[in-house]
Amino acid sequence: MSGSDRELVDRAREGDGEAFGIIVRRYQKRIYRLAVHLLRDAAEAEDVTQDTFVRAYGALDRFDGRSEPFTWMYRIAVNLSLNAIRSRKAKRTATTPDDPRIEGLLVERRATHADPAAQSADRQMALTLCEGLDGLSETLRTTLVLVSIDGLSHADAGEVLGCPEGTVAWRVHEARRKLKTFMDDRGYAERTLLGGG
Repeated sequence: MSGSDRELVDRAREGDGEAFGIIVRRYQKRIYRLAVHLLRDAAEAEDVTQDTFVRAYGALDRFDGRSEPFTWMYRIAVNLSLNAIRSRKAKRTATTPDDPRIEGLLVERRATHADPAAQSADRQMALTLCEGLDGLSETLRTTLVLVSIDGLSHADAGEVLGCPEGTVAWRVHEARRKLKTFMDDRGYAERTLLGGG
């Protein structure tokens, strides 16, 4: 069984549990990756991922179809992630070498070279990049994660975040500018993992 997201949502709304299972399998990894980048914690990201689908399933009757199902689920995941960040008692400020985001940032680069020294340098650069991301405001970081890491269009990111496309473009530009300055100051002027300038 397959179908478009909208068809699957319609079938799930009519009680077809298998249809919703397909939606979960289709977006589970992406929702988790989004949550891990926002939360910086693998266990919390797993909880948010699971909670996102539980809430989406419970709200199927309220899904009005004005947006795509995936942007609707992303909005749920972003809101749950931001709520989790805000409810933390002690704010974590340090980025650690076992930060779960680092592996994700390195996957594509590993394919290009197997040299251990280069991999070590890339790991250090990814750690520095995560520190730079952590220094951004919640709004800039969330927008940059959606567009540069998850690959959403400015229109889709605007729908997830509830803001105009132009605002998304400005936030991405501003976040990249701040990250570039942060990375330049640490000697990474020529290389970055997120593209853009």
